[in-house]
Amino acid sequence: MKLQWTSKAHDDLSRLYGFLSKSNANAAAKAVRALVAAPERLVIMPRIGEALEEFKPREVRRLLIGPYEMRYEIRDRAIFVLRIWHTREDR
Repeated sequence: MKLQWTSKAHDDLSRLYGFLSKSNANAAAKAVRALVAAPERLVIMPRIGEALEEFKPREVRRLLIGPYEMRYEIRDRAIFVLRIWHTREDR
């Protein structure tokens, strides 16, 4: 499996870093590193995240990384990281 990030997921990382770094730049960097590293395990175990039935027939899943939710899609031989946000955000 190949891991790919969408532009929206990259934008989400930037937005989260910008928000967190206002109060603690070190914590913001640590959070972003954890979010970037988390989907690497999907390459080996792509279906560990919870399936989101509302996206059927697409195979969209969610993975919780601490207080963050990462949505991703499995297509053919690739995993696409779609979006990331803090679970307290109004989504």
